[in-house]
Amino acid sequence: MERLQRSLNYNTWMIEIESFTSPFELQATGLSSNLCLSKVPRDVISKYEVEAVNAEETVEALMKRKISDGQVLENEFFYIINLNTIVKKFEEWESALPRVKPFFAMKCNPNIAIIRTLASLGANFDCASKTEIQTILGCGVSSKRIIYANPCKMVSHIQYAKASNVEMMTFDNAAELTKIAEVYPEAKLVLRIITDDSQSICRFSTKFGAPLDKCPSLLALAKDLGLNVMGVSFHVGSGCMNPQSFCSAIKNAHAIFKKAEEYGFNMTLLDLGGGWPGTGYEGISFSEVAEAIRPLIDELFPENIEVIAEPGRYFVAQSHTLAVNVYAKREVVHNGEKSFLYYINDGVYQSFNCIIFDHYSPKPLILNSANDRTELYRATIFGPTCDSMDCVNKDILMPEVEVGDWLYFRNMGAYSVAAASPFNGFKSCPTLFYIH
Repeated sequence: MERLQRSLNYNTWMIEIESFTSPFELQATGLSSNLCLSKVPRDVISKYEVEAVNAEETVEALMKRKISDGQVLENEFFYIINLNTIVKKFEEWESALPRVKPFFAMKCNPNIAIIRTLASLGANFDCASKTEIQTILGCGVSSKRIIYANPCKMVSHIQYAKASNVEMMTFDNAAELTKIAEVYPEAKLVLRIITDDSQSICRFSTKFGAPLDKCPSLLALAKDLGLNVMGVSFHVGSGCMNPQSFCSAIKNAHAIFKKAEEYGFNMTLLDLGGGWPGTGYEGISFSEVAEAIRPLIDELFPENIEVIAEPGRYFVAQSHTLAVNVYAKREVVHNGEKSFLYYINDGVYQSFNCIIFDHYSPKPLILNSANDRTELYRATIFGPTCDSMDCVNKDILMPEVEVGDWLYFRNMGAYSVAAASPFNGFKSCPTLFYIH
């Protein structure tokens, strides 16, 4: 009876996974394949060998084809990157938040094909370092489309921003204002305020953001230094679970706008920061956030105020599907119950660093046909390194798989490849297959 229940639980879980991420069918979003195709830049299609995939072919069938055709060398792990997903996300953003200009937070995934696609759609970019600025400029994007959104910057990086004509940058403390006054007094400054990020998975208020009661003194100092404070920004934290966190921060930003007027500043920019959900698994949807904040923005900020945001995972989380190979297996019997340890060729030091850094809980799906594998067993999945911490899934229920079988993980586009390392000598740069 217990095994039957396990089987039912697994089948239900599989159905839930599939309901969130369908094959490459675009009709559900109201976008035709031709529309999406036209919005992926031709040079990206050519340079990255972006494959045009029939809308009827599922991601599972595509991965099997890549493997059977010998396009995957030595059973290495690989990604399928669907650029149409990026296009659809941009269309969704424009429809739900027409006043809010997205500045893609490239730290989440600095893939050049994605950057070029977003740039062609009209998105701008949030950079946090000299190297990220160089990357965006190297893609032919104007410096006017960059916000240097790191409140605490190295002097050499500020100097580079000045030399590159990147004007907008954030600050949240007096030392930063003094530094900017010495290096780049012409910069257009955005005051980042602290927020209540208690409803977010990854909190930033312990590191960045000026407390509201400190903002008047910062504005006074900026005035004394002859600096131009032209806006307010905030970040509710990554994985924000409550739309009211955005609403509260917007109201606080409005209060600082009013306070800045007392010091003679003409505030023209509201930056809503990051924390935007990217999949249906976060417990909150993008549409919920958009519906909550859209009327509030219009109520508090007139049309002459430019409104921007810094979404990261929103654009890229659903665009990546990761396939991994099971290269080793151990059977364990405890108290008469059989369980398995599996070893795959990607782990927490590579793509699955998102487990540690982003608190993501990836769910394995079996690529090989599992129709005849209805019985479930407890399983733990390890990555390839010799570190016991390299564990992707612990004590989960799944059908038995064999050495040589393939597993795959959806929604792996955010904070995965970006922070991968070659620890223990294992490959950190996977094979990437681009499709539209």
